[in-house]
Amino acid sequence: MRGYKQPTVSVIGASGYSGAELTKILARHPSVKLDKLYAFSQAGKKTTDLYPWLAVDMTYEAYDGEFDSDICFLTLPHGEALKLVPDLRNAGKMVIDLSGDFRLKNAEEHLRFYGREKPDDACMTYAMPELFHEEIRNATAVSNPGCYATSIILGLAPLILKPQDSAKVNTVCCSGISGISGAGKTAKTELSFSEMNDNIRAYKVARHQHTPEILQTLGTSATEPSFGFTFTPMIAPLTRGIYTILNIALDKHLPVSEITELYRSFYISAPFVRVREMPPEILHVAHTNFCDIHVAESGKDGSVVVITAIDNLVKGAAGQAVQNMNIMLGYDEALGLT
Repeated sequence: MRGYKQPTVSVIGASGYSGAELTKILARHPSVKLDKLYAFSQAGKKTTDLYPWLAVDMTYEAYDGEFDSDICFLTLPHGEALKLVPDLRNAGKMVIDLSGDFRLKNAEEHLRFYGREKPDDACMTYAMPELFHEEIRNATAVSNPGCYATSIILGLAPLILKPQDSAKVNTVCCSGISGISGAGKTAKTELSFSEMNDNIRAYKVARHQHTPEILQTLGTSATEPSFGFTFTPMIAPLTRGIYTILNIALDKHLPVSEITELYRSFYISAPFVRVREMPPEILHVAHTNFCDIHVAESGKDGSVVVITAIDNLVKGAAGQAVQNMNIMLGYDEALGLT
């Protein structure tokens, strides 16, 4: 447990949707103590003013640069964590950042997809527990994966990262549908009820910021990808959830049963990945830290269809962040999450 008797944790940017989900999980966690909740525009308000369903009676505070807790979660808009993390790390704090500020190793790709510059050395351990468990265990600061990236990487990793003699991935065409909470809490006309009810639309086609994150994690890059990759994100009138369909072209046919067994073997030690016999549904994973995966079809031409489902606020954000904290502290990674 890295010398902590009962670590204290605080959240900077706690008043947004991911921050509220994180507050709920940390408040019931049996082995850490929720210390402070920092917010900016909401400072001075109580948690129950914003989220009456939260069984947490705390007041949001303004962050002034002083941080006394052992562990810091940051749930801030992209660009803000870059300003705060260096001082937190220099103060010896354990840091878990939920933004995209530290995910990408390539500063040029960060500028291209996030629209802002960052230092070349502004990277932290990329914390996807199913792929980088040991690296996370030895880290003191980690970058939490994005929600779309989580759903897509977990759906592709067994086929791309596991050495295979029989088939390799030539192209991936994926489409993902996200709930509206994935866009954050800031009021936007295009996300209002009258615009989104009975509606669905694509956005950031082929330029979503999770694209380089996905490709980097799968051993290639958005600049020079080793396989064809297209990603079409969509938004639908759901509160939470991400539903992803991956159309994969292999250079050789593999039967569904063989691919399914490959996925089961790859995730045999992953407590939050469930390989399903039937297509998953958002309702199956809502309010949980699970990622459900189903190998739906494989054609004689090498085509494969894989479907994944996660809760964007839990496995796609707060739940995975707590899973990473558990690993960093040497706890059971499922502690407080089941």
